[in-house]
Amino acid sequence: MEEKYTPVLTLNPMSEPAPEAPAVSVSPAVVAEKSMVESANLTPEEMKLVDDFSKQIDITDSVQVMQYGAAVQQKMSEFSEGALANVRTKDLGATGDMIVSLIAELKGFDAAGDDKGLLGFLRKKGGKIEALKNKYDKAEVNVDRIAGMLEQHQVTLLKDVSMLDNMYERNLAYFKELTMYILAGKKKLELERSTTLPELLAKAEKSGLPEDAQKARDFSDMCTRFEKKIYDLELTRNISIQMAPQIRLIQNNDTMMAEKIQTSLVNTIPLWKSQMVLTLGLMHSQQAIEAQSAVTDRTNKLLKKNAETLHTATVSAAKESERGIVDIETLTETNNKLIETMDDVLRIQKEGHEKRVAAEAELTRIENELKKKLVEVSGVKPKA
Repeated sequence: MEEKYTPVLTLNPMSEPAPEAPAVSVSPAVVAEKSMVESANLTPEEMKLVDDFSKQIDITDSVQVMQYGAAVQQKMSEFSEGALANVRTKDLGATGDMIVSLIAELKGFDAAGDDKGLLGFLRKKGGKIEALKNKYDKAEVNVDRIAGMLEQHQVTLLKDVSMLDNMYERNLAYFKELTMYILAGKKKLELERSTTLPELLAKAEKSGLPEDAQKARDFSDMCTRFEKKIYDLELTRNISIQMAPQIRLIQNNDTMMAEKIQTSLVNTIPLWKSQMVLTLGLMHSQQAIEAQSAVTDRTNKLLKKNAETLHTATVSAAKESERGIVDIETLTETNNKLIETMDDVLRIQKEGHEKRVAAEAELTRIENELKKKLVEVSGVKPKA
């Protein structure tokens, strides 16, 4: 069993995580952040880790901003490559072919005795009984060979199901870790834009010095770059969201195929052997009956009973073989979830673009006001 993965936040992917900062009061989370916290199912301890980590972020450090969240993105990339490799090497066609071969073998044997029926074997007694035994022995060899191969494939499928469970849990952990990075970054960005940036703007306006104005502009650009970095992490987070149903879909396929193999091994094959043993036993008992009328009556009863048994088994096998690997309801629900995810991604991209456009307009207005103020302070009259 793979060891449970614990989310880790770090500002430097090449070093150990930084120690926790002392706890201080933080501003209330916005509605979007609250929804993100609920979707990731963060514990109070993890939320405290987010708060402490946000205080260690320095958006003026360009290297730190560039590497922010890079560790989990790299793990997500390696994880996606592993999932893709698993899908590429998956080959369930052989299993399906073996199940079809098994059914054909059983049906082929039954059809071999349909020309004259069971009563014809009884009337010809010893010779036909021996011929039926030989046919049964030959068919049994093929059935046992196919059953052995199915058992091997079932073991492989069950191992894959367990492996996919581990992949699903690891994906959930990456999803949570990405959420924590995003929340910490947004908290830091909101704090800087509500405190440091206004202070720099106020200082520049008060001093009228170009260097102060440039410093405020530089800090605003740093906030924008960090916002884009957070947006990149949100895209990675959405990839993680899409990965979860895809893993479950593959796992469901493996599970259903393993169940079909199990049905063949524990139901279809033993039932077929039991019916053939019963048929041979009935043939031997009929040889001891002296009265032809008693043989006829007995044969009629056996034919009805075997016909009903064969009908029940054949109908059950037909119903099982006609079932789809995945219910259409499951595919519909999965497709709707994926479409909903893509709609959310588009909405988030649009909102991010609108916010950046609004921010640029605001920065232009501030810059114009600053230039005007600098002209007034310098005493130079503006050109007519």
